[in-house]
Amino acid sequence: MSSSTAAGRSPITEAGPLSLCAREPRVPADRLVAEMVPPPRFDSVRFGTYIPDAAQPSQTEAVRILADFAAGLGGAHATGAGRRGFLGFGRARAPKAPTGPRGVYLDGGYGVGKTHLLASLWHATPAEPALKAFGTFVELTNLVGALGFQETVRTLSGHRLLCIDEFELDDPGDTVLVSTLLGKLVDAGVALAATSNTLPGKLGEGRFAAADFLREIQGLSARFRPLRIDGEDYRHRGLPQAPAPWSDEEVAKAAYATEGASLDDFPHLLDHLARVHPSRYGALTDGLTAVCLTDVRPVPDQSTALRLVVLADRLYDREVPVLASGLPFDQLFSEEMLNGGYRKKYFRAISRLTALARDAKHLAEPR
Repeated sequence: MSSSTAAGRSPITEAGPLSLCAREPRVPADRLVAEMVPPPRFDSVRFGTYIPDAAQPSQTEAVRILADFAAGLGGAHATGAGRRGFLGFGRARAPKAPTGPRGVYLDGGYGVGKTHLLASLWHATPAEPALKAFGTFVELTNLVGALGFQETVRTLSGHRLLCIDEFELDDPGDTVLVSTLLGKLVDAGVALAATSNTLPGKLGEGRFAAADFLREIQGLSARFRPLRIDGEDYRHRGLPQAPAPWSDEEVAKAAYATEGASLDDFPHLLDHLARVHPSRYGALTDGLTAVCLTDVRPVPDQSTALRLVVLADRLYDREVPVLASGLPFDQLFSEEMLNGGYRKKYFRAISRLTALARDAKHLAEPR
């Protein structure tokens, strides 16, 4: 057996590449809850593996504050009612009264390591994994959609910590929903941690009439202590520019030669994403070793663009390399989109897809 075959790569795979467009996964609600843990990319991250930029003291300070925050979560059970004595009998022990905000909020640009720090906080919190939850903002709202509001409150109220990555408020309904949900969880004693590119008091700006929901936004921001993390995108520190797109033939050849790779036409994939709920995009990528795309072109509208952002997040979380032909990823979104209310999501997607394109370079290189 050749070394390339042993590594899962052969000149032509027996069954040919997979197709994302052929997949329509069904995800039970209990899987959504069970999978609220840091994604595989962040399984092994810890505060000690975060490398602060020496020119950005806020990064070192954030590590210190978050480590202290995690250590402070090792006391009483999260539920606001306190815990009873042995086997549930006896007088309930009053929980520790929280001092100050029950959450921390990591604000900073793209690629400064916010998700690394958030996952490190999850790992460092002294509680069983079943008492800690980690998910993106979209995954949290999808969980509410799958379980219902009251069941989501009941399910998460026993947790010690809820980590929310890429915290965004994209419409009025989500503003009220998340504000109410987090308020009930804080009242139950759950600590919160979130990352975003937007300060808590600025949530919702540029997306809808924020003044109409000012009360909800201000109530939400009061629950967090903001931590500003300055710095440049670490994915661009000392790294080469994103590789130029490959030809259709090179992408197809790599897909056929890589076991577990998918091969799809980009416009057809965008159409397929409209038929799959974003909560299932993680399952859509199950088992893939690489995603190969032909004919990458600008996305046609904002709804399509936002679905692509979610897919990019799931691929990045799972470290699935992306090999593509057509236009480079920094030309996916129009100038109007990049200057609009969702610009931070689009820049994040460009940054992450560019990193995955670098990871895929070896798939198309001569073997």
